[in-house]
Amino acid sequence: MVIKKSRKKVVEEQKRIRTKKQKSRDLSIKEGIFASAKDSFGTQYLSPFAIAINASSSAVAILSSITGLLGPISQIFSSKLIEKKPRKKVVTKFVFLEALSWLTFLVISFLFAKNIITEILPIILLLFFSVYTIFYNATVPAWFSWTGDIVSEKYRGRWLSKRNLLIGFTSLVLVIGASFFLEHMKEINLSMLGFGILFFLAFTARIICWRIFKKQYEPKLKIKPGEHFSFFEFLMRAPKTNFGRFSIFRFFFSLAITIQTSLLAVYLLRNLNLSYVSYMLVILSATFFTLIVTEIWGKIADKYGNYKVLVITTILIPIIPILWIIHDSVIYLVLVPGLIRGVGWAGFNLSSGNFIYDNVSQEKRGLAISYFNMMSGLGIFFGGLIGAFLIKFLHTSKLDPIMIIFIISAATSMIIVAGFMPKIKEIKNNKSERNPKAFRKFLIKQIRPTLSEEFHQIIDIKKYIWKK
Repeated sequence: MVIKKSRKKVVEEQKRIRTKKQKSRDLSIKEGIFASAKDSFGTQYLSPFAIAINASSSAVAILSSITGLLGPISQIFSSKLIEKKPRKKVVTKFVFLEALSWLTFLVISFLFAKNIITEILPIILLLFFSVYTIFYNATVPAWFSWTGDIVSEKYRGRWLSKRNLLIGFTSLVLVIGASFFLEHMKEINLSMLGFGILFFLAFTARIICWRIFKKQYEPKLKIKPGEHFSFFEFLMRAPKTNFGRFSIFRFFFSLAITIQTSLLAVYLLRNLNLSYVSYMLVILSATFFTLIVTEIWGKIADKYGNYKVLVITTILIPIIPILWIIHDSVIYLVLVPGLIRGVGWAGFNLSSGNFIYDNVSQEKRGLAISYFNMMSGLGIFFGGLIGAFLIKFLHTSKLDPIMIIFIISAATSMIIVAGFMPKIKEIKNNKSERNPKAFRKFLIKQIRPTLSEEFHQIIDIKKYIWKK
């Protein structure tokens, strides 16, 4: 009788935990929607803002590289915090500080509008962007570990793709709306007021994220003694492990890609002289195509493994820099590089996160993601510096220097993919049919029902926004 009661209590407790996890997953989607609002009003407009306050092309490239260096350093620091403090506490603290940092950008827009210390405002922007980067990235290890504990491995790919779908749709709508608003403010000579309003909206959205995080359930995390290892130890072991080799690949891949991406805003706004609306249509076209393929990539990853997705997407991504410079019409930029960018990065980002979950134990996830992001971030940092150096000192009369930089980025990326991807293997035990014909049949079968499912999820987005 006692045993039956004990079992009943265990079953009831497991049911309560499942309910809490389900509620947390719904809240996580809601938080992601408001996080995308923060990016739509704020992060997406930091490079255009830098250009608007007369920052040099090199300074804009350095703005991109800052995230690569300071972000991962911040993550390594915060990954140690989750050994001593609850992940929820770590996330809520730094999300709140990150929200406050958006007010500093609002102040910069006010100073520029009033013609106060305008010469040094680009430097001040770099300084406060560094602070924002530190606070934002400090949440990543704890959030990544926390999310891994509330989402089952069986449907992680589909859940993450659903979350990414709703985030991407929100971002698409809000960024386009913000671009029309900013273009209107520019026409009436109130650009700085426009930027200031957008940054205040970014602050508000992040405060809402902070409130949502406080409501989420956090499963207890037990870290065994000896689970911690230094970044130097990680580097020494890296060539011998699958996750380590993937991290090394990410460093070089990020470096090669960032040579070009650090200058993309400069190319579109200065070289092609696009309006804010056209610029955002081009940038957000990738998000639109991501919405279409994100669920499909999730199903492919769950059935065939994340490595297969990584192989396909790392073939697509290196050709993007070349596509940018073939033609300068907005329609072309939206339908060609925008399409390949959206399809490629949607699959790559989704499978990269899942690949880490597959290769790293629960106890080490927070630390592993911080080291992985450190490798990626260092690549972004050095890639941004290389881009800044090349745009300043590369001169040629036959071809625009920025086009040469894009070609260098593409060629380097292709070489890195060819050299590293064969050395990385699928770890997840996957017994699905690997025949190319079966893969094509599976893909064709998934397209129509997946698009229908995505449409209904987007229509139902309001339930996540208003759900208490």
